[in-house]
Amino acid sequence: MTLDPFGYSESDTAAKPQKSVAQLGNRLHLKSKRLTILNLILIKRNRPLDSLLVKESERLIRTQRYVRRVQITPVATPFKDSVDIEIRELDSWSLIPDFSASTSRTNYELTERNFLGLGHQVEQRYQRDLRDGDDAYAAKYIIPNVMNTFVRTTLVYQLDLRNNYVKSVNVERPFFSPFARWAGGVFFDQRFRTDTLPNANNVFEWQNFKSNATDIWAGHAIRIFKGESEDEQTTRLITAARYYKLNFVESPTIQYDSINFYATERNYLIGIGISSRQFVQDRYLFNYGIIEDVPVGKAFGITGGMQKKHQRWRTYVGARITSGKYYNWGYLAANLEYGTYLRNEEFEQSALSLQSNYFTPLYETGKWKFRQFIKGSLVIGNDREPSWGDMMTLKGQRGIQGLDSRTLYGTKKWLVTAQTQSYAPWDVWGFRFNPYVSYSIGMLGDGPNGFSKSRAYSQIGAGFIISNDFLVFSSFQISFSYFPTRPDDDGGVFKTNSFNTEDFGLMDFELAKPRTVLYE
Repeated sequence: MTLDPFGYSESDTAAKPQKSVAQLGNRLHLKSKRLTILNLILIKRNRPLDSLLVKESERLIRTQRYVRRVQITPVATPFKDSVDIEIRELDSWSLIPDFSASTSRTNYELTERNFLGLGHQVEQRYQRDLRDGDDAYAAKYIIPNVMNTFVRTTLVYQLDLRNNYVKSVNVERPFFSPFARWAGGVFFDQRFRTDTLPNANNVFEWQNFKSNATDIWAGHAIRIFKGESEDEQTTRLITAARYYKLNFVESPTIQYDSINFYATERNYLIGIGISSRQFVQDRYLFNYGIIEDVPVGKAFGITGGMQKKHQRWRTYVGARITSGKYYNWGYLAANLEYGTYLRNEEFEQSALSLQSNYFTPLYETGKWKFRQFIKGSLVIGNDREPSWGDMMTLKGQRGIQGLDSRTLYGTKKWLVTAQTQSYAPWDVWGFRFNPYVSYSIGMLGDGPNGFSKSRAYSQIGAGFIISNDFLVFSSFQISFSYFPTRPDDDGGVFKTNSFNTEDFGLMDFELAKPRTVLYE
């Protein structure tokens, strides 16, 4: 049974909407189709009932952005050898408009996360520059599942105010569950962008980048142990193969790319490893009071392959180990990776990457609840190419948001971000204002000097995460940030809405599409 978002309960069958506002909201909402939810469960007719598959089916339904809560309950029947299954799914409000305006531009967004009750997601954005009259468009259509196959299709078109564009098609079946046996995907992408690069005299000029990408991969998982425990059932040997081609149609001139870094490349990768992943139910992490599934487990994998670039071949080898679990003092997960290219017995473009996530148990003071989140990363690049395209940055989403500089690049990076998050006990018309404070600090280094001659940059932030109990996966925020130091001036700068709390994601222990070490 699928339920409208207002006034109903997944656990209380007697609950009905009483207020006229709730009844009106339900009439305006098109709830999920019955088949949309049934296509997400792993339980099969005329098969023995497995409690782990019931639990996993609930989790898969909860991962959908249009679902607020779900409960699957076995129901006794007159027959001794069978039971019925009752599913009660509570929708969240799925239509989300957004509008913003300033003296220079206007922005309109409309997102529907459950189009026609089918679970499809439609995103549209229009932006207009009021000074130049330029327009920007973006559209995305996602089909998350087709007839219980868990094949996900994503269509994307983006055109920004500088006429940079992205067109892509992605059809993929991930290892959506520890019980999934096969995965694979096909991805096609075309991108055009303009960006500035320096020449030998450090003079910056705009350059064109246009590329076509083809990415094809397939993977298979085999159960290793025959026991019936959750750990034994979810430990799998995973093998996968991938072909990835990046073809540059337009690239910078030789004055701004003397080593021809932006050149066509072909990659052939094979991965093999062991993954054991489960999920622990928790509350008050990134949402208010609802069940959230936290991945725990461990994974170890190795990757090997070949790359052809500049009409030359070279070998790639890499390894990854990941582990995460709950302790009495909180949740801790860490991921360690190393990879390198080899040519003529010499290392090229090596990278060592270490990431960690931690959050404390839930603390309560009166009716208020608190958690502390900490996220750290360390990336060391050696023997990298002398090109800005082969360097990392400390700005934007991969560093400290709000920090900006044309020259803030390096081959080594460390970054630590901490956030104290509170969960308010009260709401206003379903909206909750949850205060937080945050602190980020990071540093970039280069090959010859490491971090010894580098400068640390930091950000101090505070604000409110504004969420709604009926918009489970939608929240926005009001934030204020202070930058004590910045690359191009003495710092002491305040900014608004420069910090995004969605940066605190959770690690997964899935081994899927083979890849090189994440050097970013």
